[in-house]
Amino acid sequence: MKSSDVNADLIRKLAGVMAETGLTEIEITEGEKGIRVARHAAPAAVFSAPAEAAPASVSAAPAGKAGADHPGAVKSPMVGTVYLKPAPDASPFVKVGDAVTQGQTLLIVEAMKVMNPIKAPKGGKVVQILVNDAQPIEFGEPLMIIE
Repeated sequence: MKSSDVNADLIRKLAGVMAETGLTEIEITEGEKGIRVARHAAPAAVFSAPAEAAPASVSAAPAGKAGADHPGAVKSPMVGTVYLKPAPDASPFVKVGDAVTQGQTLLIVEAMKVMNPIKAPKGGKVVQILVNDAQPIEFGEPLMIIE
């Protein structure tokens, strides 16, 4: 591919979409031409997904739109499966009542076999966990509330 064939504006737009949504990879194909933009950050920790669904966390509330409008709602940046623990036999990243700092890992979302840590957008106290471990989630779905 010649450099004149590269659409730099499209690459910038795709990179912006990746940054907004938390995606690590995006690909567009039109006819025989395609473009793939990927971002591979060095992982801070390696996570393994449970082989089978774990029982629901005692402190977790049923899934739903509860808390979607709350100013402290942490929403999912992608579609995937949420895991509240780094491994099936490990303790949860956070529990209701825990104090968290900005940038602290709250949970992970598995999307396309990639474990994506979801970090606290601000410091505060976890007042509600709105999802269960190993639950499928949608983009924009509220995961927990931090006040």
